[in-house]
Amino acid sequence: MDRVANLLNDPRRTDYSYDVILPYLNMAIEELSELLEEANVPVSNITSAPILIPQGYAAIVSTEYPNADPLLPRYPDDLVEIQELGERPQGDTGAFHLLTKREFPIILPMTNSLLYWTWEFQVVKFNRASAPIEVQLKYICQGVPYVAGPNTLITMINSRAYLSYKTAALCSFFIGENESRAKVLNDHADLAMERIEGISNKGRQQIMTRHRPFRATYKTRSGF
Repeated sequence: MDRVANLLNDPRRTDYSYDVILPYLNMAIEELSELLEEANVPVSNITSAPILIPQGYAAIVSTEYPNADPLLPRYPDDLVEIQELGERPQGDTGAFHLLTKREFPIILPMTNSLLYWTWEFQVVKFNRASAPIEVQLKYICQGVPYVAGPNTLITMINSRAYLSYKTAALCSFFIGENESRAKVLNDHADLAMERIEGISNKGRQQIMTRHRPFRATYKTRSGF
C-alpha cells in the first residue's frame, strides 16, 4: 500500500491512507485470483486433506450452507472449481480412486462406493455409500487471500508489482477520477500479469533459458 501511495504521488498518504487503499487492494486481489484461475497458474491449484463422508450421506456443502446437518461434511472455503475427486474406504492409506463426474445425480441402492460425483448448486453430490468413505478434492482455489490490514502478509511470489499497479489504477480511476493516469497504471499491471503467466509457463515446461554470450566473436558471427 506504500507503493500504491507513491504511484499516486502521495508518499505521506495524506489522501490515500491505508484505510482508503485497502478496499481497492482487495478488489485487485480478487481480479488477480480470477486471472490466475483462468490461466491455470499452479498457485491456484490445490489438493484437499481427506474429507470423511459418513455412511448414508451423499453430499459435501459449503461452510455457509444454510441449516445443514452437523454431520454433513464441508468443502474448503477457498474452493472455486473442482478438477478431480477421488475416494477410498475410511482408514485406508492407499491411493484415492478417481470418481466419474456426472451432469446430474442418480439415485441407486447404497453400495460400498460413492460411484460418481456431481457439482449442482455449489453442492458436491454422490450416491449414498454403505460405509464411511474418505474423499479428496483436487480443485482450483482463490490463490491470493484477501488482506485484512496493513500488516497482512501476501505470500504469493511475484504478485507485488501487479497488485501495486492495479490497486493504484483503481484508486486513480474511482477516487482521483484521473482516467489517463489509471490507464497508464493498468497497462503496467497488464505487463506484470503477463510476466507472472510467462514465468509460470516456463516452470511448467521446465525450460532453461540462457542469455546470449556477450563476446566480440559472437558479434562477428551474427554479422553486426
